[in-house]
Amino acid sequence: MERVFFTLASIFGGLGVALGAFGAHALRSRLSESLLQTFETGVRYHFYHALALVVVVVAIGHWPKSNLPVIAGWLFVAGIVLFSGSLYALAFTGVRWLGAITPLGGVAFIGGWLCLALAAWRG
Repeated sequence: MERVFFTLASIFGGLGVALGAFGAHALRSRLSESLLQTFETGVRYHFYHALALVVVVVAIGHWPKSNLPVIAGWLFVAGIVLFSGSLYALAFTGVRWLGAITPLGGVAFIGGWLCLALAAWRG
């Protein structure tokens, strides 16, 4: 699983940098300030959790008998897709109901961090 999560971390990290640059350069003149901030929030959490996937790789190696780091990794992936993805979609379309999906991604992020904490606690 380390290889899977490291690969996903690398892909999500590169995509986060690309989306951040795209937002800073191509979207600044095309989106309202509010929608641009929404997009930037998506990028910020996207990138934080791409790095969190690297932490997952370390945790899997450190606690190989625990399945909690693997669960954390999948929760981070789900969080990036749901949280950041819904904010990207909201920024591009302006469709407000897409914001209702964002908290589900936030819950996934929180669950991932709690799984890592529990893995460390159980050691």
